[in-house]
Amino acid sequence: MYYLNPNIENLYRIFDQNERKDYLRLDLNENPGGLPEEFVKEVLSGVTPQLVAQYPETLHFTEVLAKHLGTDIAHLCLVNGSSEGIRYIIQAFTSENGRIVGVVPSYFMFQVYSEMYGRNFVKVPYNDDLTMDVDNIINALTDDTQLLILLNPNNPMGNVYTADEFEKILSTAKQKQITVLIDETYHYFYPKTFMKYALTQEHIFVTRTFSKLFSMAGCRLGYVAGWPDGIKMVQKLCTPHNTNAFAMLFAEKILETPGVLDGLISGFNEGRSYLINELDKLGYPHKGEAGNFLFIKPKTDAQKIVERMKQEKKILIKTYPNVGEFGDCLRVTIGEKRFMEIFISALVELDK
Repeated sequence: MYYLNPNIENLYRIFDQNERKDYLRLDLNENPGGLPEEFVKEVLSGVTPQLVAQYPETLHFTEVLAKHLGTDIAHLCLVNGSSEGIRYIIQAFTSENGRIVGVVPSYFMFQVYSEMYGRNFVKVPYNDDLTMDVDNIINALTDDTQLLILLNPNNPMGNVYTADEFEKILSTAKQKQITVLIDETYHYFYPKTFMKYALTQEHIFVTRTFSKLFSMAGCRLGYVAGWPDGIKMVQKLCTPHNTNAFAMLFAEKILETPGVLDGLISGFNEGRSYLINELDKLGYPHKGEAGNFLFIKPKTDAQKIVERMKQEKKILIKTYPNVGEFGDCLRVTIGEKRFMEIFISALVELDK
């Protein structure tokens, strides 16, 4: 008998297949400039016919990554972007109709995966001033909660948790035996991390990606860090050869080539400082403590600005509706100063 899973049939998804190559892309939190061209050429010179023809081998790069993090390979699982790791954690550590707690708005795939597998995703909303009261998170943690998802920092809100706030949340999660997933997709844009908990305690995972600061969104590579027995469960769900050889080659060279990672961080920090200073001069309220993105409250209609940016300036940005006291606002990816100059010039011209 033919069968279709009703969770999939009723799942709402949006797939953006638009051509974006001729635009300044400030809409998906990518690095608009990418890696230095000379660096890319140097790495590609090491691509051999064998590298392309053979199935990717993960042990060497996992050892490189473990050394970078100060741990061992038993604490790590490579995945095809951090979103794959998030999916596997939800599959392995929650049950059908299981209760998952997460803040909203946030990375939407947390809710998508929850619905896909028939889980109950409980939303903890932000305050109108775009702050998150950790007591609201703690109050949502019931005895039957199986998974708590936190982001450090959060996309799209850009907020972070202090060490004391996290310890307070973690204490309740441990008491109620709740697995904790901390998504650190935007680590390096905000250097404070909770990685030590994933490497030293049980029932805590951290997910990270090479798509953002590492500028490798086109290669698809991420990892899950956690206690060894938990990592084994995530690995059981991985498809064979789920991470590609090109991604691991680029990631290894970024980690081991002096100056590359520091250069990416420096370029971002310069662009962020420039953008914030210009917005302040021009009287634009903005929000985003951390991450490579900002909410900006425009002076006119946000949706019209997004449309005109695309049509007239070949710049892609996003609009978000009803963002607390900001109302309908713009969400813009932060890149190097040269890209922020282009964006600011367009904003001044169009938002009037």
